[in-house]
Amino acid sequence: MSALKSNLFQLCLTFIQNRIENITYSMEQARQASNDDTKSSAGDKYETTREMMQQEMDRNSKLLYEAGQQKIALQLLENVEPAKLVKNGSVVLTSEGNFYISISAGELNVDGQKFFAVSQASPIGKLLIGKAIGESFKFNGKEYLVKDIL
Repeated sequence: MSALKSNLFQLCLTFIQNRIENITYSMEQARQASNDDTKSSAGDKYETTREMMQQEMDRNSKLLYEAGQQKIALQLLENVEPAKLVKNGSVVLTSEGNFYISISAGELNVDGQKFFAVSQASPIGKLLIGKAIGESFKFNGKEYLVKDIL
């Protein structure tokens, strides 16, 4: 794996690990708030609060599952070899920006260069997959030319 691709991979891994930690923390906070809420004479208020906390924990459980799935998907890309066509795990240099086809992690900076970590299921990811050097496509009214695939 090239140093650039390795750096991008590590930035994405850090992104997803931070996301998992934040979700886990939120779940613990919701669980603690639910346990600390004592039943008062306003029984309905207590039940409503507990239901809201349960909904928050359910939402966070779903987010945690999705983040775990993203981490698994990312780990499968750790040793992807360069190819002639853009595939999951490729670093793609275009006339309008640079992309790392992996997980949706947003903008990443490596050695002063800007890259966008996008999933292959994202709108631009779908357009990039299967492209070769020299091919172009349109996205949001802009023409993108694939300059290099790493």
